[in-house]
Amino acid sequence: MFSERLKRLRMEKGITQKELADRLHISRSTIAGYESLGKEPDGEKLCALADFFGVSVDYLLGGTDSRNPISPTPAPPSAAQRPVEAAIAGELSSLSDRQLDRLLGYIQALKELPEGAASQNTSIVEKNASSENSSAAG
Repeated sequence: MFSERLKRLRMEKGITQKELADRLHISRSTIAGYESLGKEPDGEKLCALADFFGVSVDYLLGGTDSRNPISPTPAPPSAAQRPVEAAIAGELSSLSDRQLDRLLGYIQALKELPEGAASQNTSIVEKNASSENSSAAG
């Protein structure tokens, strides 16, 4: 049941075993084992697969035919979370993988600047982030 559902979800998404493996940071042969050899992932990988495909773990394992994960009621932002953090977190899900990589580069470059220098050195931040992303892609 798991192997069939995993393969069906991957095919519906139009991605190869290699692409799925790369996204989950595992080997292609592991995905192949899940799809054809009856191997099942550990809990962490199972959750990652469910998150990636937007389905419940129960669906992947055949416990239900409903693909929709049960959405917990979102917790209100903690008192320690600043409004800007909540705003950023709310925007992350709309970004592509490439955009998320660029954002991470910007954040890393900002952290390297002296305190208060970020607004004065925007071009440096963008240059550093761009060079990090191009070296990571190569």
